[in-house]
Amino acid sequence: MAHDQFPLAAVRKWVVMAFISGSVNAGGLMACDRFVTHVTGFVTLAGMETANRQFRLAMGMLSVPLYFVMGVMVAAVFTDAAILNGRKPHFRVVMIVASVLLASAGLLGHFGYFTPFESPFQLRADYPLLIMLSAASGLQNAVLTSASGGIVRATHLTGTTTDLGMGLVRAMSARHRPEIRSKELYRGAIRFATILGFISGGMIGGVLFHYVQYLGFLLPSALAIYVGNLGVTHVATPAPVAVPAFVPDPSDP
Repeated sequence: MAHDQFPLAAVRKWVVMAFISGSVNAGGLMACDRFVTHVTGFVTLAGMETANRQFRLAMGMLSVPLYFVMGVMVAAVFTDAAILNGRKPHFRVVMIVASVLLASAGLLGHFGYFTPFESPFQLRADYPLLIMLSAASGLQNAVLTSASGGIVRATHLTGTTTDLGMGLVRAMSARHRPEIRSKELYRGAIRFATILGFISGGMIGGVLFHYVQYLGFLLPSALAIYVGNLGVTHVATPAPVAVPAFVPDPSDP
């Protein structure tokens, strides 16, 4: 294996994790009309509810990303902090916790602890569901970020697609620097694979949740256990591509 490449087995696990996130996002949207795997939508919803003078609902939406952050921080204790101190990261533990949260969301919803599936969102009834799904998403996103050295993310596509587009331009602009061109094309292939994983998870999850409703969360829960048991291996981060920083010239109008 070249020094700047990841093991193929590791990349497969990352694609499965992106699939998990896509399916969870579809399930959250179908269950209670809320995207759950990233924080941007909640901030927008908070603004919309504030404009409608629904201040209690706005504060509820604004607080949900805190649980995503808490999930990230818990995962970082077992992964990044361990790596930083020369210890073995415990990716499996984090994936098991994420699996338990997803399974709990599915079973509690199935037995009527939340609003009926595809019903309008109700803060009191559905807030625990948002907490569990957001925390699980934060846990998983931190695992993949740590394991891949920040090359890819699991729970949303914005950053990954931005990196993909910029990397492709770097590759096209480095025609006479084959080492950079090769590295950027390789990273682009990994990012594209994770994007397809997320999209596939959303599409398959959408069909699954349509038929089994809340029990659909058992699929990403099982896949999280599967990935955890395979072992999410921390691999050395490929050497960064040197891109000169642009410093504006004050004399340039």
